[in-house]
Amino acid sequence: MQTQAQTQAFSQDIWDAKYRLKTRAGEPKERDIDSTFRRVAKALAAMERPKLQAEWEGKFLWAMRNGAIPGGRITANAGAQEHKPATALINCTVAGHLPDSMSGILGSVHAAGVTLQSGAGIGYCFSTLRPKGAFVSGAGSTTSGPLPFMDVFDAMCKTVSSAGGRRGAQMATFDVAHPDVLDFIQAKRETGRLRHFNLSLLITAEFIDAVKNDREWKLVFPTKEREVEAEALDLNNPDQVIWREWPTDDGYISREDGKVACKVYRTIPARELWETIMKSTYDFAEPGFILIDEVNEMNNLWWAETITATNPCGEQPLPEFGSCLLGSLNLTQFVNEPFTVSANFDLQKFQKVVRVFTRMLDNVADISGLPLEAQRQEMARKRRHGMGYFGLGSMMAMLGIKYGSPDSVRTTEEITKYMALIGWVEGIALAKEKGPAPIMEEEFEVTARMLLMRPEMARDNFRVGDKVKGKVLHARYSRYMQRIGGVRPDLIEQIAEMGSRFTHHTSIAPTGTIPLAFGNNASNGIEPSFSHSYMRNVIKGGKKTKEQSEVMSYEYLAYRELHPEATPETLPACFATADNVPPEQHVNVQAAAQKWVDSAISKTINVPSDFPYEKFKGIYLYAVSKGLKGCTTFRFNPEAFGGVLVKKDDLANTTYRFTLEDGSTVEVKGNEQVEYDGEIHNAANLFDALKEGTYGKF
Repeated sequence: MQTQAQTQAFSQDIWDAKYRLKTRAGEPKERDIDSTFRRVAKALAAMERPKLQAEWEGKFLWAMRNGAIPGGRITANAGAQEHKPATALINCTVAGHLPDSMSGILGSVHAAGVTLQSGAGIGYCFSTLRPKGAFVSGAGSTTSGPLPFMDVFDAMCKTVSSAGGRRGAQMATFDVAHPDVLDFIQAKRETGRLRHFNLSLLITAEFIDAVKNDREWKLVFPTKEREVEAEALDLNNPDQVIWREWPTDDGYISREDGKVACKVYRTIPARELWETIMKSTYDFAEPGFILIDEVNEMNNLWWAETITATNPCGEQPLPEFGSCLLGSLNLTQFVNEPFTVSANFDLQKFQKVVRVFTRMLDNVADISGLPLEAQRQEMARKRRHGMGYFGLGSMMAMLGIKYGSPDSVRTTEEITKYMALIGWVEGIALAKEKGPAPIMEEEFEVTARMLLMRPEMARDNFRVGDKVKGKVLHARYSRYMQRIGGVRPDLIEQIAEMGSRFTHHTSIAPTGTIPLAFGNNASNGIEPSFSHSYMRNVIKGGKKTKEQSEVMSYEYLAYRELHPEATPETLPACFATADNVPPEQHVNVQAAAQKWVDSAISKTINVPSDFPYEKFKGIYLYAVSKGLKGCTTFRFNPEAFGGVLVKKDDLANTTYRFTLEDGSTVEVKGNEQVEYDGEIHNAANLFDALKEGTYGKF
């Protein structure tokens, strides 16, 4: 028995606005959500052999009705070519490395604009651009540095209207050793700047070690021969030059081991830089924290890629022109006898849905709709996809388990492990039926760097210059696949022999509006519910500011079906919310899932507004100790207001001061309604729109 909550009107509104197929004139072509499912199932089944299409269409429809929800771009655009011919089915992309030249940067702006217009988000690493003040020989002047070029990308994203009614989404990553790192960290403190970007620092193990041991930290950038000669730099003097791995060649001085010479611009105490990062994150929730060494160490394609960027929400670390399609399982659909002593998770049904869903997502790779040839080639070669889930927090409450407790950590790991294992079982089956991802059959020459990264290859008698198939490097020498092999060694042997249909299978996205539209506001991604009754800010056509709608969590609504008298204040202890789970417990849940996720996880650790700063700093070091690939926190700060989700108490307890044309001021509580410019607005949203310059531009 599964308890179903009464569908909220807001959920229907989200489906209608974002996922319901309509003509160019706005005429609906689908009468209900099941019609949307039918369209998607039919479009993805069309990738099967003609005589099997009807069978797989039925299976795909069954999977969607039972909790398999393809990512937003797939659900909105699959089978919609008649009405939206220029849209992509891909959520996540990363740009090619930004060349350190004006023509190269402007070419990248064009490519990014085309990508955003197709509906995909995009990430870039800006630390390949030389620091401000560096000499540009061709121009005979100095450069303004990466930040002004980020403004160019931000303006482009603001201008380009992405497909399907979405605002463009971008991620900027930045090397923690770049000379302009302090400017990057504090960039968003300037009102209205870079508001179409998420910002994340690429944190290295070397930097963390310097922080822990209170050492100096060198800020560096690659150098070329003419610069070495002009400044009489000594390549053997570590006070002037250090050797680092770098994602681009671009004529820099390099050694046989592939490392490039980096000029030391400045040296600062590592803890001083750490404090700046932490204070910005505490006050403004940015920059995020990408542990880039862990990302590259655990990458299934460790020998073929060096990753320096992620998609806009961070769950997909990707190489140059890399792309990934997404899909999420609604975990609330696998709970039997919820809110009772007999509550249980239907693992058998879950595994069956995962198998069908894996095939569905693999088919998307053949109709991705990516706008750039480099993106299409990258997708075809590796066939990456990212299966994840949403509703984890809601599911825990339904099972009577408190999110963050030891039981929840064990349950999270078990469910994620089965999702991964069944995915690889299906990946092998699909490789037998349709062929493996092409990179699996490619031959790669063993290099000294590969042997350094994977000493066990030398123990297996590989030598520099030997040739080895991608499927062997993937199966036997990927750190993640070695973990899979610890449970199912047979899968490793099968992949080494015949390959897998895809190189990556799992990724846990934040899931955005998918849980609202198709899960009746089940909790997002891996999160607990934000609150059981709260306000959600949404953009509505014709409105000059965001509009607030009250929504309730899925578990609260489902519980009220059994207990009509329940209120948010009288719910059982197992009903967690994002900010009443201790930060360490958030990290523990994320770490349990990350163990079995081969890409990454988008997760935000919500902390109360009054959370002590000294304790806050410890969250990040704890995340490092647990082997996470990244960490993001959020603390409500009215000065940086602009979130999608807002608690009623935070609004009621915050006063906003508006300055009128005559210089007088008016103070209004955040939850009050005010009239301005002929419209009624929520005070907090009006304040934010005026401050950020978005008023009237939605």
